Amino acid sequence: MQLYIVGGAVRDRLLGEPVSDRDWVAVGATPEQLLALGYKPVGKDFPVFLHPTTGEEVALARTERKSARGYHGFTFHAAPQVTLEEDLARRDLTINAMAEAADGTLIDPFGGRRDLARGVLRHVSPAFAEDPVRLLRLARFAARWPHFTVAPETQALLVQLVQAGEVDALVPERVWQELARGLMAQQPSRMFEVLRGCGALGRLLPEPRLDASALAQVDAAAAGNAALAVRFALLGWGEEGHPGAGTVVARAAERLRVPTEVRDLAQLFAREGARLAAWRPARPLQDAQAEALLGLLERCDAFRQPQRFRSLLEAARWSQRRGGGPAQGTPGGSDDAIEILGRLHDAAASADTAAAAQRALDSGARGPQVGLAVQRARRAALRAAWPAA
Repeated sequence: MQLYIVGGAVRDRLLGEPVSDRDWVAVGATPEQLLALGYKPVGKDFPVFLHPTTGEEVALARTERKSARGYHGFTFHAAPQVTLEEDLARRDLTINAMAEAADGTLIDPFGGRRDLARGVLRHVSPAFAEDPVRLLRLARFAARWPHFTVAPETQALLVQLVQAGEVDALVPERVWQELARGLMAQQPSRMFEVLRGCGALGRLLPEPRLDASALAQVDAAAAGNAALAVRFALLGWGEEGHPGAGTVVARAAERLRVPTEVRDLAQLFAREGARLAAWRPARPLQDAQAEALLGLLERCDAFRQPQRFRSLLEAARWSQRRGGGPAQGTPGGSDDAIEILGRLHDAAASADTAAAAQRALDSGARGPQVGLAVQRARRAALRAAWPAA
């Protein structure tokens, strides 16, 4: 039995990037041998084991053949006779089809190191077009390394894969998993460009606008290390401020099994983001302006969900980057309208609404009248904070 480090760990080391985990392949081994050495089986579709001390995954060298549609439609063959090169040949891209021996020797039968140096995403074999997940992974890699290009022959296979209907067999959870990882990469727009270029975007994510402005905003948010929910909210969900935009988000979120907190922020931003981005402080603060501001904060559920409101403000700030230009104002500075809005929210949220409600009750007020007393307390807090904000 011989053990080799394979895949991403080898690739990332050659790129000079941190290696977070290592995958191994065992050549010339049987499941019984690994079990006798204390390895723990975890694979369901093919033999994968956990190392008894490191916990790292070790898979038996295997080959595969297409047996049905979709990324589950494969039959695997693992045996001691399967060579390392045969195992590497079933992998998706040349940059992922390298191995490293125990003595540090690089095994690179398909030119992965050359493609890393040239910045090329290239398939290993025509079998690439049999697995739709590989399309998603390639698009995600393009977002991770935006200077990489897709080899022309690989681009042709992407188109072939889409036209064959393979992407239609993808389960929603896997689509979302890969989209989320691509959104959290260095330049998410590259993922969407690759998907659009082969015809997959309209099948996988037809709802958001994803025009040049939206993509520039998402890239800017990525450069600012924004959270996933913020980046997802910026994709361009229909007509900004239109009541139906939230429905568009809900439809996509339900189809892709998007996490609740990500969906909720995107829905709220679709409805209120344009108003937040356009908000400007007026001096002096008039009652009508304070009333309008309170209405905006209440529609955003800012008093019950303050952390989500902060994320909403962050998305609004990035949305000001029209066409990739600089945001209006200086983020975090005194002239930043979004920052002022956040401070005014904090002031209104700090109003002693419980005392205001109790005073109203003590005076005989009921129902809506108590609510008006709470609003008056928050409005007073806004006016008091206005010069400082």
